[in-house]
Amino acid sequence: MQPVIRRYRPSDKDTVLSLFSTCTWEHIWPCFHNAVTSPLYLAITLALCVAGYLLGFVLGAVMLPAVWVGLVFCCCHETYAGYVRERLRTDMQDIPGNFLSRPDDCFWVAEAELYGRVQIVGMVAVVGRQKGKEKFGQLFRMNTSPLCRRMGLGIRLVQTVVDFCKQQGFSKVVLETSSIQMAGLALYQKMGFCHVPLCTGAESSWLFRLARVTIIQMEKQL
Repeated sequence: MQPVIRRYRPSDKDTVLSLFSTCTWEHIWPCFHNAVTSPLYLAITLALCVAGYLLGFVLGAVMLPAVWVGLVFCCCHETYAGYVRERLRTDMQDIPGNFLSRPDDCFWVAEAELYGRVQIVGMVAVVGRQKGKEKFGQLFRMNTSPLCRRMGLGIRLVQTVVDFCKQQGFSKVVLETSSIQMAGLALYQKMGFCHVPLCTGAESSWLFRLARVTIIQMEKQL
């Protein structure tokens, strides 16, 4: 069954929240991998090995780096788990109120038949913004199920947002993503989105700097 993209319904809530959580947790391992392969991480690990050895016992040369590995993984896990908790507590807790209460906003889900039953396999949202006289749409919550990737669903979801923004008379579509979301970056670039300077002024966390994770802002002119 070809996925069908439709407007969100309140009965979709539990499935949508579950899919959002699952897709966000997928970023934990790429973040951890980036961290443990970074020059800074390797330098700290080597320093801990030397420190453990100088403390006078070989076990210390193993234990201190092991504790460091565990700390980095726990921080990666908590970064994304904390993000999920915050989103589930705020905007995702009331999707109709936050994404469907104004004509310039919308939230869609994609349905497909899997294993004999129709399931939600993707989602995307847009929120209308205004800066001066310019009106534009900001894309949020772009997620697709691992079971339906590489099938063109992501393109269809993004195109749904682009078409909606054109209908609303917006000048562009903007979004923020991270450098570890390589598939998403490739998708957006394929659909004509370009990198633009990020003007939030927010400082990256020490973990993101260690893992070489950057926040990337992209936009597509309409």
